[in-house]
Amino acid sequence: MEPTRYLKLPIAFDLARLQEDLRRIAPADWIGHFNTSAYEKGWGCVPLRSVDGRTDHIMPVNGGRFEDTPILARCPYFRQAIDHFQCEKTSVRLMGLEAAAVIHEHRDEGGALEDGLTRLHIPLQTSPLATFRIDGEEVHFSAGHAWYLNAACLHGAENRSPQARIHLMIDCVTNPWLTQLFHAAGGVLRESPPYGDANIDDGNVLQVIAGLRASGHAAGVQLATRLQETHARRTGTAARP
Repeated sequence: MEPTRYLKLPIAFDLARLQEDLRRIAPADWIGHFNTSAYEKGWGCVPLRSVDGRTDHIMPVNGGRFEDTPILARCPYFRQAIDHFQCEKTSVRLMGLEAAAVIHEHRDEGGALEDGLTRLHIPLQTSPLATFRIDGEEVHFSAGHAWYLNAACLHGAENRSPQARIHLMIDCVTNPWLTQLFHAAGGVLRESPPYGDANIDDGNVLQVIAGLRASGHAAGVQLATRLQETHARRTGTAARP
């Protein structure tokens, strides 16, 4: 089976309370998304958890420490919704796509649960006319529910409704709790590369093994042995001593 591209999770929140917190957000809290070439018309963000708790940008910073922002302190039900997920969170923000706005199709490398980042969406204000396009399929995420988006897939969005589409987006660090939730909802994980490296397969593994053995390096020879053992298990042949 193909790995899951998106998934409605068995979790729903009180939409009225979510929207009550949304009204606590001031127009001045919104900032334009930094990747201006990725969209047309308006795509804005409100940082609720960001590097150093800053409210003025959402730029990723290597080695930065994620902290709640002062804006989140004004929104108790947002915090309750975020805390429902029993995992570490990195970036948390509101994402607003204005009427008639479009996010161009793109991939966020490393943005799948299997890669260690689980991206969740909770729509706060939406319409069936506000949709994602995920690997060619048009999908609407319903309000108040928690949804998983495999952001490593080719995806974009379009808002054909007359009002802004606003989602609470939570980037989670994948852990056993999230993985169990994913499986309980019917999610299918991407299979791990059989040889531990996506560039090595049954077609080229013997060539890789030969190259590693020819290198003469101890680490290379050890890796070659492990690859040979894996190949033997997969093909039913005897592993080379």
